[in-house]
Parts: sequence; C-alpha cells; structure tokens
Amino acid sequence: MRAAEPRDGWERWRGVRGELFATHPQSPRVGAEPRYFDYDPAWRFTAMLEPAEREPILIGSSGDEPVRFERFARASFGEHTLDVYWLDAYGGGVFVPFADATSGRETYGAGRYLLDTVKGADLGSDERSLVLDFNFAYNPSCAYDPRWACPLAPPANRLQVEVRAGELTS
Repeated sequence: MRAAEPRDGWERWRGVRGELFATHPQSPRVGAEPRYFDYDPAWRFTAMLEPAEREPILIGSSGDEPVRFERFARASFGEHTLDVYWLDAYGGGVFVPFADATSGRETYGAGRYLLDTVKGADLGSDERSLVLDFNFAYNPSCAYDPRWACPLAPPANRLQVEVRAGELTS
C-alpha cells in the first residue's frame, strides 16, 4: 500500500508497528508500543548514491559474533554521508544503520536502523539516489530484549548532529 504523502505512510507504519509490538508473540516487547519524535519533513532526504569500493566488513553486534556485510555505496545528503551495506546473512538486503547525537540519551545508545530492505523498508531508490526518511528510523529488537542479537551502527555511520526523528527509547 503506497501512501500519497510521506506523513500518511509514516502514520500507517507507526500503527502497524505498534500493533505488532502490542500483540505479536515474537515481538521483542509484547504489550507496549514504541514512542516516536513528531513527524518532521525536514528529516526526509533524497540522498545521492556514490558507488564505493566493495568492501567486506564485519559489523559489531549485541550478540557474541559480528555480522558480515559488504559496503557497496555511500549515500550523501546535505553535509552528511552514510555508508550503505549489503547484508550477507538471512535473505540479504540493503542496510543503513546509524547513530547520532541523541543516541544514549533519547534514542537507543547503539544506534537505529534507517533502511533494512530485507524487512520491506524501502521508501524509494534508483541507481543514483535513495530516499532516506529519518522519521522511519527505528530501534533494533535488541534495544528491547537482550535475547535478540542485532548489528549495531558502525563508526562510519555515526552522525555528529541530533537526528530528532524516528523512534525514541522507551
């Protein structure tokens, strides 16, 4: 289902995510819905994709083992850049984790996920650009339950600014 306006899509995403958190038996936090910053259109960007030298990388996780990815591009928006990875594990997919100046205070300390296409979180892209809407940023499952092992934001994707969009800590 495609929303006509980004905010409408965000409202629907929040509702479905809240319902899953509240009722799904595999939720990392059954019975409680996530909290979010208010929607802010200023945190939606069309980032320019720059091919990067393909580089295998092990990204630290909340579990015992790092997770294998391959960096294949960099997404530039405004004055910022994030590495874009391909997940080599379970099903593959484009993955963009990040941390920012709210991490550890208002948001999960080890970072949030901005894009994880293996879970259907793709807001639009082509060969040269990628929609990055930080309003859809969410905490990994390990933020709610230590039984989940999640890849964390690598050093290359730590922004020095406050990203006051997306999911908050509980």
